[in-house]
Amino acid sequence: MIDISPFALADLEAVLDIERAAFTNPTSREMLVWEIEHSDVTRIWVARAAAEPVVGFCSCWLVFDELHIHTVAVRPAWRRRGIAQALMDGVLRAAAAEGAHRATLEVRRSNAAARGLYARLGFVERGVRPRYYTRPVEDALVLWLDELPPRAT
Repeated sequence: MIDISPFALADLEAVLDIERAAFTNPTSREMLVWEIEHSDVTRIWVARAAAEPVVGFCSCWLVFDELHIHTVAVRPAWRRRGIAQALMDGVLRAAAAEGAHRATLEVRRSNAAARGLYARLGFVERGVRPRYYTRPVEDALVLWLDELPPRAT
């Protein structure tokens, strides 16, 4: 069973490990710690499993009524088990409970697995950011979800 819960400082090393395993240009410890300590809009959620304390995470900003999703990542050994879907469902519901009405994110054009997940969640392509990503250089597709799911009751 997967539990979705808010980030705790004890999760920092696990989140950084997942970040390094998932991305060619990972967020640094300093950047993540700064976000946690200085931003009132930052939200980080983690996916927990009984066998491993943190198997995935999502970092985002809640700006007024919009959720800006920055990172969604799952440990490589835990992929293809529905964790990203559960994580996104939990994050979108939590954001709705805090007053968000819509959500946005960027995704690599070549990331078919992520694009499929976001399409299943109802995100639609609204733009392109040319050469947005590095290592390798690639366009980002800008996706929007115009109506968040209702919060869990």
